[in-house]
Amino acid sequence: MLIALRDVHDSDLPVFFRQMNDPEALRMAAFTPKDPADWDAFAAHWRRIRASSDVVRTILGDGDVVGSAAVYGQPGEREVTYWVDRAYWGRGVATAALRALLAEVPDRPLYARAAADNAGSRRVLEKCGFETSARARGFAAARGEEIDEVVLHLAGRAAT
Repeated sequence: MLIALRDVHDSDLPVFFRQMNDPEALRMAAFTPKDPADWDAFAAHWRRIRASSDVVRTILGDGDVVGSAAVYGQPGEREVTYWVDRAYWGRGVATAALRALLAEVPDRPLYARAAADNAGSRRVLEKCGFETSARARGFAAARGEEIDEVVLHLAGRAAT
């Protein structure tokens, strides 16, 4: 599968909204909006991030929208995030997309967070050079409780 990143188009938003309302994906991601089914809040969030200086991309798999990826935050504290449609999990999509994003955004250090029990996301981050640097607890809206999370750090130069 050919993975590519491009700017987010308005037509991507309904696809993202559907992807982000998959119950299994929400549970795995854990740290989600309070009400992921609230279209107005979702649309307002995307208006804000698309108008910001954040780097926000649509992930394409063989030309189809399969997710999103972004680098956001203040210099020195910037974080990566990504969301891949569950139908594409385990196929290398997230790893390829994150590698492409890291090549596009040379800022370092970068950080990432994942639910401690989200082995798939942790594996993607580690394949891209992130290392666990801290553990924390946070409220996971998708699970309705506080859970353990890991904070990962990427130092050095852009990934290749």
